[in-house]
Amino acid sequence: MLARFSPVLFVALWSTGWVMAKYADLYADPLTFLILRYGLAALIFAGLCLVMKVPPLNTGKARAHAVVSGMFLHGFYLGAVWWAIGQGVPAAISGIIAGLQPLMTAIAAPAMTGERLSGLQRLGLLFGFCGIALAVLPKAMASGAMADAAIPAFPVAINIIGMASATFGTLYQKRFLQEGDLRQIALLQYIGALIVTIPAALALENLRVVWRLELFAALGWAVLGLSVGAIGLLLYLIRRGQVSRAASLIYLVPPLAAAEAWAMFGEPLTAPMIAGTVIAVAGVYLTNRKGREAVAASAS
Repeated sequence: MLARFSPVLFVALWSTGWVMAKYADLYADPLTFLILRYGLAALIFAGLCLVMKVPPLNTGKARAHAVVSGMFLHGFYLGAVWWAIGQGVPAAISGIIAGLQPLMTAIAAPAMTGERLSGLQRLGLLFGFCGIALAVLPKAMASGAMADAAIPAFPVAINIIGMASATFGTLYQKRFLQEGDLRQIALLQYIGALIVTIPAALALENLRVVWRLELFAALGWAVLGLSVGAIGLLLYLIRRGQVSRAASLIYLVPPLAAAEAWAMFGEPLTAPMIAGTVIAVAGVYLTNRKGREAVAASAS
């Protein structure tokens, strides 16, 4: 049951991060909010490991791999994206940058994990990115985001670095963390995320926090829905199958987030966004299609 529905659950949960980030920015600086989120998530996983008597990872090397993967998969990735958006990078541009991750994962996977994709799967990745571009670019251009000279170049570069960090962290996890309890791995990954995020917040932010009920509501969903639910599903998907197929699910996040923004904030849904979503869904289907065309992952 989990294997069948985990991709759908992951996309549904992860897509809410875009809306939640916009909401949480009203009550805390981006990196400061992430520190609270990672700290609470680490406490939850530590409690789960203690209560359920989860055995620790076997070796110090495995524990180090978990911390390093968390530094890239959470710390550098989310920290870079949230900070860049806080510095004025439009969400539409950030969505396009995020759409590059599955392509980069597919390019890097043969070298890091030994995966090989079929021609049909490569076509699916290309379809997915074209769908994201079609869904997001017209909105960005209509708002002047693509032509506005005021878009800060440095935060855009940081956003791209964050996307590359997520790609590296995903592949690193697949290569070095094929064994061990996922709850222990998640705990160590959030410790790794804090190692990156705390110094960055101290250097770049005023550590602004508005202690209101709305902040706790945002934290509740960010921790339970995203850091525990969505990330747990992502770790499960990475371990279960090809990282390129798992990464292709990212294509579905921006269109679904747009639909959520329409439902919650009344933001318009346009024909290109709907058409692009259909194309992205087709791309994800091709990338995750099982059959003779799919090439099984091999150990590196």
